[in-house]
Amino acid sequence: MGRWTFLALTTSASVALIALLMGGAQRAPWLTQRLQTGPFASLGIGGPGAPAAPFAAVKSPTWSNTDKTLTQLQDGLKVKPDDAGAYAQLGSVYMQKARETGDPTYYGKAEGAVKKSLGLAPDNLLATVVMGGLQMARHDFESALVWGEKARDMAPRSYVIYSVIGDANIELGRYDAAIDAFQTMVDLRPDLVSLSRVSYARELHGDLPGAIDAMQQAVDAGSPRSEATNWSRIQLANLYFLSGDLKSAEQQYGMTLHLLPNYVHGLAGQARLQAANGDLKAAIRQYEQIVKTQPLPEYVAALADAYRAVGNPTGAAKQVDLMRAIAQLQRASGVDVDLDMALFEVDHASDEKVLDGALGAARSHYERRPSVHAADVLGWALYRANRPVEALPYVREALKLGSKDPVVLYHAGAIAAAAGQRDEARGYLDQALANNPAFHVRFAAEAKSLLAQLGSAR
Repeated sequence: MGRWTFLALTTSASVALIALLMGGAQRAPWLTQRLQTGPFASLGIGGPGAPAAPFAAVKSPTWSNTDKTLTQLQDGLKVKPDDAGAYAQLGSVYMQKARETGDPTYYGKAEGAVKKSLGLAPDNLLATVVMGGLQMARHDFESALVWGEKARDMAPRSYVIYSVIGDANIELGRYDAAIDAFQTMVDLRPDLVSLSRVSYARELHGDLPGAIDAMQQAVDAGSPRSEATNWSRIQLANLYFLSGDLKSAEQQYGMTLHLLPNYVHGLAGQARLQAANGDLKAAIRQYEQIVKTQPLPEYVAALADAYRAVGNPTGAAKQVDLMRAIAQLQRASGVDVDLDMALFEVDHASDEKVLDGALGAARSHYERRPSVHAADVLGWALYRANRPVEALPYVREALKLGSKDPVVLYHAGAIAAAAGQRDEARGYLDQALANNPAFHVRFAAEAKSLLAQLGSAR
């Protein structure tokens, strides 16, 4: 599971909690739409105008009942303009809108609604939790942890609160605290939200069979046609892909698309399988349609890598420009994307100043938040700067939990080889290729080539 993917879980958890606190899943505000008129303009969450490019043409999915949900919220707030709970729900709706479209400008709208809610009722649990989820979505993990702990103090038996606490601790590199939070969640209520986090924790520690088992339980615990369940089904398919079970991955991606037609993450899963099966042209066509429909960062990056793999530098360069435009919009919306963009630039940029900036961003992030992901990015950035000996301790740290992430293992293999640790490099590369030799459209081929050079071609 990639980091962009995992962070999206946090939004899912926050809106799931709204449903529980408001009396059941049937009231969950999964469905969203921007408010254009009415009494909300003064909050900075209404008024005319489309989201800034590149998301201007992105619409809510056809299977969502966004309009109905928002109409109910609008009508209710016109009658009761001091309803703190309704404003908190509105904030969660905007969070889901950002989740559905990828448009980060909705975070500002969510913030306006939640602040209004807290202004009306400073100690209301609903707004406190949504604010924690918002800070997670913006990658302000320290603040998210503060809000999560405040919510826990208010309602220690509300299990989904621990998702914010656990997610924040993972991003801060505090894994024991994260595991404790997730254990509390599943002890209180083993459902989709808690079990999906058990799965991720197992994946982080290299237990792919255990991760698959927990994610299957999460899917089974959810409502079949809900977006949250099918998001978890996508994560299950991704785990099957990493384990090399492409048939099961295909089945899960297909089931998601059957239940939610044109679900962008299901379409992307199919593209991933096409690339793994060697049909790069089909994968590129699929990714092109996905990015045109919903330019999410992970799929823009995948398309750039696919273009590069078929020798189309012009196409790849266009995706690099698009990614930078998305990052600019995210930063303007209060999202800290420095670490993710550092990794992207290290893999796609050629300008030395850009690469130096990426290295600086990676180092700064690691010093503030020394997670295994930050260690991997810093090590890889140092490697790209021709400093493999300095990079090696960081990539070893990135694997300290036992992760079987093939991309991280490839990073470790390349760094160890460049640092003169040939046996260590072979071990990492063997692990990277063991489960799925086509784990990445670009890095799998590089891993095979490097392993052959080291004298241990598979």
